[in-house]
Amino acid sequence: MGKGIAEKLGREFPIEVEWKGYELHPETPPQGVKLSILFPGFNPESMVERLRRAGTPYGISFNKIERLSNSRLSLEASEFARDRGSYEKLHSRFFEAYFLEGRDIGSLETVLEIADEAGLDKVELKEALHKGIYRDRLQEHRELGLRYTVAGLPTFIINGEDKIVGAREYETFARAVSNYL
Repeated sequence: MGKGIAEKLGREFPIEVEWKGYELHPETPPQGVKLSILFPGFNPESMVERLRRAGTPYGISFNKIERLSNSRLSLEASEFARDRGSYEKLHSRFFEAYFLEGRDIGSLETVLEIADEAGLDKVELKEALHKGIYRDRLQEHRELGLRYTVAGLPTFIINGEDKIVGAREYETFARAVSNYL
């Protein structure tokens, strides 16, 4: 939803958006974990319905979500794409793959397939992931997130001062942004 909110703000205000990949649950095992195990009694249908309602004003859709993927590889791949001018395209594909298609964006095979679909060189990406070229950048993003006490996504930091967590009413974001213009 963060993308939809930022796009709407960008149409209304002269803003610059800088996305930072933030691993909210770095403790998630590489193979991911079923949400029913992570949250006993969890009802995935109700969560997806809440996400759908929140995403509708921004044109964002959600489908059934049953697993929490470990997002590290997809975040590293997104940084690889950023360096090649394809961040938005790959980031959008990861979102669709996870939230609409139910794909495991923590799987190396899936990450490489999605990167290939987005027009990136998957051999070069695989080598970059293997070498850990983007781990330090993700760690910098993590440290920044901890400084701002990021505990939920999306989190917006506006002008380095105001923080808005989660999908709020658009007016909340518009007011915060207009305070700095």
